[in-house]
Amino acid sequence: MLFNPSRQDARRFFFDTWQKSKSGADLSDLEKMVLPILIDHPEYHAILDRPEQYMEQEWTPEMGQSNPFLHLGLHVAIEEQRSIDQPFGIRSLYAQLALRHGSEHQAQHSMMDCLGEMIWHAQRHGGGPDVNRYIGCIRGKLGMGAEEQARVNPNEIPD
Repeated sequence: MLFNPSRQDARRFFFDTWQKSKSGADLSDLEKMVLPILIDHPEYHAILDRPEQYMEQEWTPEMGQSNPFLHLGLHVAIEEQRSIDQPFGIRSLYAQLALRHGSEHQAQHSMMDCLGEMIWHAQRHGGGPDVNRYIGCIRGKLGMGAEEQARVNPNEIPD
């Protein structure tokens, strides 16, 4: 079974990780992975300091602000992908983007554009995430062509 936290669970995780780091409490391995992402976003520190104010806050496109928890969550997703090299080859593409941008943080932002596009497409057109769309977008940012052979999407693997 996959871990599927609620919006409040995910936000509470970010708030708790931030508070634990500030108090010097021991962090879990996942919290240790997330903390540098939180540190790299000083624009969100005031939000992370006020869970009672921001736990239920809505961020809509009409407000002209991006959702900080969505942004942080996308960074976490990319960091997890990189750490396990899934989809296969993502670690190498990440490293190439980091070299090109001169920054791992900027590499993640480039990948977030592609991840967001893939998610938007899946929601708009139905079906699951398309790994070929995702990898193709990242390769495009590197000036690489499409892969020679299409990948099998996880939702297309027969039971």
